[in-house]
Amino acid sequence: MWRTMFGISMVPSILLAVGMAISPESPRWLYQQGKLPEAERAIKTLYGKERVAEVIQDFTAASQGSVEPEAGWPDLFSSRYWKVVSIGAALFLFQQLSGINAVVYYSTSVFRSAGVASDIAASALVAAANVFGTTIASSLMDRQGRKSLLTISFCGMAASMWLLSLTFSWSALAPYSGTLAVLGTVLYVLSFSLGAGPVPGLLLPEIFASRIRAKAVALSLGTHWISNFFIGLYFLSFVNKFGISTVYFGFGFVCLLAVLYVARNIVETKGRSLEEIEQILSATA
Repeated sequence: MWRTMFGISMVPSILLAVGMAISPESPRWLYQQGKLPEAERAIKTLYGKERVAEVIQDFTAASQGSVEPEAGWPDLFSSRYWKVVSIGAALFLFQQLSGINAVVYYSTSVFRSAGVASDIAASALVAAANVFGTTIASSLMDRQGRKSLLTISFCGMAASMWLLSLTFSWSALAPYSGTLAVLGTVLYVLSFSLGAGPVPGLLLPEIFASRIRAKAVALSLGTHWISNFFIGLYFLSFVNKFGISTVYFGFGFVCLLAVLYVARNIVETKGRSLEEIEQILSATA
């Protein structure tokens, strides 16, 4: 069984490797390296032949003036960059404190209490909801916008968490607790995959300036994994102390806070160049 699982996981890895091998290099990076012909070919592949001159002109305008060196770690906490850096870290913090990995880790236990005896069937149902939601998100990302998908996603996650909280605490729902627990879990994972899952990773390269991007992304992903670690470590302890209903209600409250944070701080990046996004974020800092 384990050999089969590891063998299957090789398939998407191979597909990703092949896809990256045939993907064009970043036009901006090629331009910065002085490889203008290669940059023009990459722009033609990504944006079409008619936009080559326009994009090159944008790169030229952005590169005029003094070229700043790569930022050091202290620069991330300066007044110039702290707001945008904190946005990246906060999105991943909200993503993990919303309880996604706790729900996924222990979904089989929830489904077992609902009468779903097969752990494989439970995991497959959660995975199917995740894949379905991600597929929808990929088609809506450039039409609906990143900010609206985040808002819809966190709202759906909050509602699903509160449904689960009521399911485990309200005696009137006891006859339907199994069905509602499965429904709440599936809706939660589906809502997560619509925005809170894919959007933060997409936003990072769109909002970080070139000179801070590497370190700012590292800080954001560090926030992701550290918070993930602590959620996995203490989730059961909190459940044993406060009860599953209270913990799920808390996750729902975090999702609500995320909605308010997105509304106040996130800039819509759809259809905007990196230079435009930097100007907007600088103006609101």
